[in-house]
This record gives sequence, structure tokens and C-alpha cells, in this order.
Amino acid sequence: MSKSMKAKILVVDDDASHRTMLKAVLSAEGYQVQEADDGDAACLAVEKNLFDLVLMDLRMKRMDGDAAQKKIAGISPGTPVVIMTAYGSVRSAVEALKAGARDYLTKPIDVDELKILVTKTLHHRKLEEENLNLKERLDARFDFGDIIGRSPSMRELFETLALVAPSEATVLIQGESGTGKELVANAIHHNSPRRIYRRHRTQEGPVPAGRPRDPLSG
Repeated sequence: MSKSMKAKILVVDDDASHRTMLKAVLSAEGYQVQEADDGDAACLAVEKNLFDLVLMDLRMKRMDGDAAQKKIAGISPGTPVVIMTAYGSVRSAVEALKAGARDYLTKPIDVDELKILVTKTLHHRKLEEENLNLKERLDARFDFGDIIGRSPSMRELFETLALVAPSEATVLIQGESGTGKELVANAIHHNSPRRIYRRHRTQEGPVPAGRPRDPLSG
């Protein structure tokens, strides 16, 4: 995400002077910055606004960063959270990463490290959004409604079909008899530029006893 798009960052820390420093640094980089002084205020802010990044202290007097991060994940699952922690609390930061935080910074904050991490996190978020938009466009453009399945392998199949259907590539469909090769062939044809033409099928008769089955047949 370019700075010209004015990414919106929520800075959460119960140390007012530290928040002021962070806001000054990030604002100078061209970002929009909003402040919150504890985890409760951060969650309320996320409920009311859409942020591109939450930069949050781990140790705060009221709701701490770990609890707030988990709550924010439920409110806005796509919003990345970067935890700030004292060197001695790195283990707690690692636990926050396991719970879904995107990354962490150790205090005292190195300004150059902060800038690099913010840029990297926002870029990663942009890639995630672009990938999601692409999948949504593919889902809207291609209809594989006759093929049922939500497993990772079926999702991979749908994505492959969406790629090959509009192309002129020759596609070899392999699989055991009864696994749905005909459905796949129909789906490719239905979503291809050739769908205005009739698809010709060939059907092999029963295989005589003792004769090996052609691997290219059903």
C-alpha cells in the first residue's frame, strides 16, 4: 500500500509520551494515525473504524495487548496487529504471534525498524486483499456448481479449472472410474470460449475380460 493512499494506523499504548512519539514518526511517513490508551479503547476504535494496521503495546494497566489482540481478531479478522514489548517479555510476544498477531517490536523502539516493519506489514495486507479480490472475481466469473467440495484439494481443483478453462491448452483429466472426470470436463467446456459449440463425447464399451483398461478411458 503506497503512502499516498494514507493507510490508517491505530497506535495503542498506555504511555502517552510513547504514543505521541509513535504518532509523530508515522504521521511524518504519511500515514493517518489514531491513538488509544488501552486495550478496551482499541477494541472500541476497531468496532467503529477500519484500520490497515494496529500497533499495540503488550503490557497495559487495563486490558492488555494479548487480550485485546484476540478480541480485535474477532471484530476485524483481516486487520494485522503488531505487538510492542519490552525485551524481557519476548516470550509473551511469541505467544501473541501464535494467537494471531502479525509481528512484534521490542522496546525501546528502533525508529528505522518500525518504519520497515510497518511498510512490510501494509504491503503484505495489500497482497492479501488483492488475492481475496482475485478469488472473488474468479468465483463470480466461473461456475463450477455441479462439482461439490470444500476441501483444500477441491479448492485447488477449482482454481486450476478457472485457469485452464479460458485457455487453448489441451487438458488431460486422469482418475479412477467414477471419480468425476466427466464433471470436470463439462465444467471446463462450460466455462471456456468454446461453450457455444457442442461438446462431443466418446464412450468406450465394456472392457473384455483379460484386456488391460486403457488409462485414457473412464
